[in-house]
Amino acid sequence: MGSRVIGRRQLLGGILGAGAGYVFLGGVRKAVAAAKSGAKTRLVVLDPGHGGIDPGAIGFSGIYEKDIALATARELARLLETSKRYRVQLTRDNDEFVALQDRVAHAHAAGAELFLSIHADALPNAGTRGASVFTLSERASDREAAELAARENKADLIAGIDLSRHEPVVSEILLDLARRQTNNLSIRLARDMVLELGREVKLLNNTHRSAGFAVLKAPDVPSALVELGCLSNKEEDRLLQQPSYQRRLAAGLARSISDYFDFIGRA
Repeated sequence: MGSRVIGRRQLLGGILGAGAGYVFLGGVRKAVAAAKSGAKTRLVVLDPGHGGIDPGAIGFSGIYEKDIALATARELARLLETSKRYRVQLTRDNDEFVALQDRVAHAHAAGAELFLSIHADALPNAGTRGASVFTLSERASDREAAELAARENKADLIAGIDLSRHEPVVSEILLDLARRQTNNLSIRLARDMVLELGREVKLLNNTHRSAGFAVLKAPDVPSALVELGCLSNKEEDRLLQQPSYQRRLAAGLARSISDYFDFIGRA
């Protein structure tokens, strides 16, 4: 998929013209250079949610979402890198606060082919449990999805291409082209995640949902957000703290990423 992603970016750049100032948060030139270097591995950026002064959801036992997300992201990175098919970067690899716009900027600067944000939820109903997957939509699929996105979005993000020097109609057409293709790929990724996670752990009944998450708003990087489970549920709170359970989650996510890239390779 690497050539396809770069091709899309180069296409947009060609339409805009040399020197037009198109930027993907400063990172597209690095992405093009990486593609020309002949690297054969896919670059995946994993985004462990929250961190530092922002603990995220607080579990039934008092565990922090930020710790569960980071531990699972590290295990997923290990599995992906062990396969030799992927290079992996984390938006944070320790307990630090990273602004939402900086997480997306990291993916752009690295030339990411896939961006996966990793979280764990807390819901008002303590009896509810199960993993779920989100993709981007400005119109949330349900009230709970909208409320979750509002909690996660600490700041608004205007992600993507700088088209301020161009006519509004041109800008809108270019952004729409990029977003449509990226959204379609993101939905494919989410479906693979639901399938593979379902082989490992319990899922919410409404498993694939959509909302306006800031970290999913890059118009040229296929992205999804996974909620590993519900920390507000006593049983799932206990499971999510277990390294063996984190490995099961990571295994399902790793297979879904491979399924996604296998599909892209055939497309």
